[in-house]
Amino acid sequence: ARGPGASTRGVMSGAVTSAAPRLGPLVACLVAAALFGASSPASKMLLGSLSPLTLAGLLYLGAALGVLPLSLKGGSATARGAPKNLARLAGVILFGGVLGPSLLLIGLARAPAASVSLWLNLEAPATALLAWVFFREHIDRRVLLAVAIVTAASALLAGASGAALVPAALLVAAACVCWGLDNNLSATIDGFTPAQSTLAKGLAAGVTNLAAGALLERSALTRSTVGAALALGSLAYGAAIVLYVRAAQ
Repeated sequence: ARGPGASTRGVMSGAVTSAAPRLGPLVACLVAAALFGASSPASKMLLGSLSPLTLAGLLYLGAALGVLPLSLKGGSATARGAPKNLARLAGVILFGGVLGPSLLLIGLARAPAASVSLWLNLEAPATALLAWVFFREHIDRRVLLAVAIVTAASALLAGASGAALVPAALLVAAACVCWGLDNNLSATIDGFTPAQSTLAKGLAAGVTNLAAGALLERSALTRSTVGAALALGSLAYGAAIVLYVRAAQ
């Protein structure tokens, strides 16, 4: 969905194991979830006029525009130039900005928005498992149980939708894995504020996906559809990502 910090240690494990979790990060995550949750039905409407890659590009350009005023100060120029942070930012752009939204919107074009919204719950277990396996974060038994329940529920929902929708469900699941990597990498970046990392991701991914859409797809762009996609991106991706990354940090 999303800096130095605890990634899912703060959002997943910490929220479960802490005796008195701070209210601020919890509220930020809930608002981010509400904004991102609105993106599937709204994007489904726009897919009637825009192709998936073109829409993905416009959504992330909208995210960049939305966070631009917040990204003009803060952070550390020295840390931003460190190779490890640049490598993490490149991973955030690739997995979170280019592959994740493209896979999601291609899947969304093939399935109802309500089903896709439910399948997107896989992002949380994907984030937690990747944090546990690759980023050496502690996850207790209750979180593992939650991961198993959400994963099983998503599999049941995908199966109940019929065999015709299984390919779309797999595309959304792949998008969730990409965003799980994005979430973990974002929480370990130093030197960039949440708005600055979102700006970099939005600009790079937006231009990349728009270029791919121009080469591979045919979309009739109008002022109204472009404006709607940019506005949706500024809220459902720009504001939501900033809130999530702040909470994760």
